[in-house]
Amino acid sequence: MEVEMKIRGLMVDPSTNMPVVILKDPKSEAVLPIWVGLYEANAIALEVEKATAPRPLTHDLLKNVVAGLNAQVQRVVVSELRGDTFYAVIWMEQNGEIVAIDARPSDALALALRSDCPIFVAEEVLHAAKVLPNTPESQPTDQEMRRWLENLGDEDLGKYKM
Repeated sequence: MEVEMKIRGLMVDPSTNMPVVILKDPKSEAVLPIWVGLYEANAIALEVEKATAPRPLTHDLLKNVVAGLNAQVQRVVVSELRGDTFYAVIWMEQNGEIVAIDARPSDALALALRSDCPIFVAEEVLHAAKVLPNTPESQPTDQEMRRWLENLGDEDLGKYKM
């Protein structure tokens, strides 16, 4: 089973200074933070803010390639969590045939935003993601971090800037 989620915002993890994409289930309190790289966060932030770059970025290029091949991105799914690594699948349709493409979640999310397609997370991932990746002893516990993320308000989000 999969849960449809929306990108709630981008922020910087205060303990690691790494960007975090916050996915939230609009029908419940389920929140999934996914740590991403700086370039991928920038690509997501540009699309969230509806800003454009002077030349196509990698995810813009990917969207153009998909369109050039007469295909459409149908949905993306954060499908698995192995160890500390999330996995995603981009589901595309081309000439009536469904194609699944393995992807990093950050790339899948950036493409989903550009393709205006839904984002899903497998329920198993939501259950398995109870432990935050690479949590040193000095960082908050997973319950503290989850509580903090769930209580974020609109004024706390959108502060991510490159």
